[in-house]
Amino acid sequence: QVQLVESGGAPVQAGGSLRLSCAASGRMYMRTVMGWFRQAPGKEREFVAAMSRTGIPTKYADSVKDRFFISTDNSQSTLYLQMNSLRPEDTAIYSCAVRLLGGITTTLDYDYWGQGTQVTVSS
Repeated sequence: QVQLVESGGAPVQAGGSLRLSCAASGRMYMRTVMGWFRQAPGKEREFVAAMSRTGIPTKYADSVKDRFFISTDNSQSTLYLQMNSLRPEDTAIYSCAVRLLGGITTTLDYDYWGQGTQVTVSS
């Protein structure tokens, strides 16, 4: 069992930055994948970014590439999402997720999910 708790969501103006955190506890493996997804009002949940706990590889959605950066702390138990140059279309609930084995996927095929944290970007 893995527990995930996100934090860091807030209202922000367009062009601003935020850093989201996801504290993970429970049994994971070095090749466990940790990822971020988001769901905007009226839309389906979509992939944002993911990485192996080893740090390699990483993968980003085209819509956030070069603006968002995923990372972990030294213990690989806290996942971060640094979000720069935020746009109103980035407004969503952001959730972290863990896929114990099987490698990075952009689908929703992850084993554990957090409750999410709200990011609201105003123009």
